Amino acid sequence: MSTGHRARRLFRWTGGILAVLVTILAGLWIAASMALNTDRAPAGAVEKHVTSRDGTNLAYEQTGQGPPVLLVASALADRGAARRFAEQLATHFTVLNYDRRGRGKSSDTQPYDLQREVEDIEALIDACGGPVHLFGSSSGAVLALDAASRLGGKVRRLVLYEPPLIVDNSWPPMAEGLAGEAALLTAAGRRDEAVQLFFSKGMGIPPPAVTAMRYLMPGWSKMTGMAHTIPYDLSIVAGTQTGKPLPRDRWSGESTPALVAVGSRSELFFHHGAQALAGMLPHAQYVTLEGQDHSAVLLAPRELAALASEFFRAGNKP
Repeated sequence: MSTGHRARRLFRWTGGILAVLVTILAGLWIAASMALNTDRAPAGAVEKHVTSRDGTNLAYEQTGQGPPVLLVASALADRGAARRFAEQLATHFTVLNYDRRGRGKSSDTQPYDLQREVEDIEALIDACGGPVHLFGSSSGAVLALDAASRLGGKVRRLVLYEPPLIVDNSWPPMAEGLAGEAALLTAAGRRDEAVQLFFSKGMGIPPPAVTAMRYLMPGWSKMTGMAHTIPYDLSIVAGTQTGKPLPRDRWSGESTPALVAVGSRSELFFHHGAQALAGMLPHAQYVTLEGQDHSAVLLAPRELAALASEFFRAGNKP
C-alpha cells in the first residue's frame, strides 16, 4: 500500500472519528442546555419560605394540587434541577420543591449536621400540613430515607432514585478524606477545583471528561456556587460507599413503603446497591426504569414522574 493511500485512509478514519465526537458533543450540549435551563419556575408555582428549627430560612416552590410530595435534591443541585420533574408530578400532586440549605435562596446556618437537614424536611412537612410522600435522587435519596426513618408517620411513601450505594467490588469505594479535601478547596476560594475533585475522585469520571464538562456543561458555574455543600452530601452517604454491606443499624426501624429505582443504563453498582437496600428494608421493592440513567430527573422527567406517581397514588387508595 502506498504512503499516499495510507495517509488518505488515516485522514478518512480520523475525520470519521472526529465527526462522531462532534455529533455526540453537539447532542450532549443541546440536551444539557435544555435540561439545565432551569431558571423558569413551573406554571402556577408559588414561592414560599419556612424556617427550620435552627433558624435556617428554606425557600421552596409549591405547584399543583393533591396529596403533597416533597422533592429532595442530589449533590450540587438546587430546586432548579427538579423543576421539569415537579411540573410532571403536579398533575396529580401538590409538589414542594425546595432549595436544600446552602443552595439557591435558602440560608445555611452552621455548623452543618445531617440531623439539621432532617429538621429542614420536617419543617417543610409541617408547613404543608403533612404527612407527605418523599422523593429523593442520588445522595438526596439517602437523605430522604434518613428523614423517613426519623420522622415516622410524617412520611407516607418513599421513592428513592439511584442512591449511590457501593456495596461490593462493582465500583471502587469512595476515597477517604474527600470531604475534607473539598472543604479545604472551597475555604480557599477554589470552588471550581472542588467541583472537579468531586466528579473525578468522587464519581470516578476520567479527568479529561471532567475538563470537557467544565467547558461544555451550561450549569457548571451554578455548581461551583454550591461547591461548599459537597462535604454535606459526602457526610450523608458516609458509611454506604465502602464496598461492604450496608450498615443495618442506620435504618433498622424504617418501615415506610419504598420504591428503590435505578435506570437500566446505569452502572452496575447502582443496581447492586439498590437491590441490597430493598432487600434490607421490610417494605421496599427494587425496579428499573428502562432506557434511563442517573440523569433521569433532568433528562427524563416525564418517565420518572410516571413511575413515581404510580407508586405514590397506590398509597393514597383507601
